[in-house]
Amino acid sequence: MRCLGFSLLLLAAVLVLPWSVFAQDGALTVTEIAITTRIVRGNPVDAVRRISSSTVRDLYCFTKITATDDAERQIIHVWYHEDEVVARCVLPVRGTSWRTYSKKTIASGMEGNWRVEVLDTEGNLLKTIKFRWN
Repeated sequence: MRCLGFSLLLLAAVLVLPWSVFAQDGALTVTEIAITTRIVRGNPVDAVRRISSSTVRDLYCFTKITATDDAERQIIHVWYHEDEVVARCVLPVRGTSWRTYSKKTIASGMEGNWRVEVLDTEGNLLKTIKFRWN
């Protein structure tokens, strides 16, 4: 019985150890994301999924990030129009809870499907948001 208890404890430690090491590695999580027409006091004023190209030219991708520690890091917003990269914005993350955003001015003739991917500096996809520009 004693060996079985020790074996189960050892097995639990082996299964949990890789996850705890990963969590201590400063993992970033996107806890909020929005495409918005304006940022006021660091927050989005609305969240759009479909927007008319005749009313707005500038859009913002707002993200709220949480981290496992307060080390300074960066994230990247990659703006896509119909699967083609049109902008890459490197943004700082300073703290365990951080809000940031990037801005994209959409030129006429760029109607269609858009998305913004949020990546860490190693290129890992943290979150994606899609919208349509009509």
